[in-house]
Amino acid sequence: MNAVIFLVSLVVGVCSAQYRPYYDGANIKILSQTQEGPNTDGSYRWSYLTENGINAEEEGRLKNVGSVNEAMDVRGGFSYVAPDNTPISLTYTADENGFRASGPHLPTPPPIPPAILRALEWIRTHPDPRYQPRPEDRY
Repeated sequence: MNAVIFLVSLVVGVCSAQYRPYYDGANIKILSQTQEGPNTDGSYRWSYLTENGINAEEEGRLKNVGSVNEAMDVRGGFSYVAPDNTPISLTYTADENGFRASGPHLPTPPPIPPAILRALEWIRTHPDPRYQPRPEDRY
């Protein structure tokens, strides 16, 4: 669980480096804060709101308990206003499939060129048998 929290913190920090909340060194009051857990089932929840408009929340739970697929499922987000008055809002999920963040200020990949799309479609419709899974490899 600590690894997931560290990963979430690291990626959120990297993704939002250019949109850091303004901080002039003054003490900023916490208007509300909640903390629940960690509970015996591995779940937790926290949130806070500060007087300068930072709002953050996260919740996590352990899923597939006791199986080989046991994993943390974490969901959260934060919002604030950047120094240039740009509203910043980011939501994220971290689970067995990795960390995924979304927000209107995050960069997006360019569209896939048509020639590459055609090539991918040709590969999909003409599979090479040398690279197909064998029945004994399936589980």
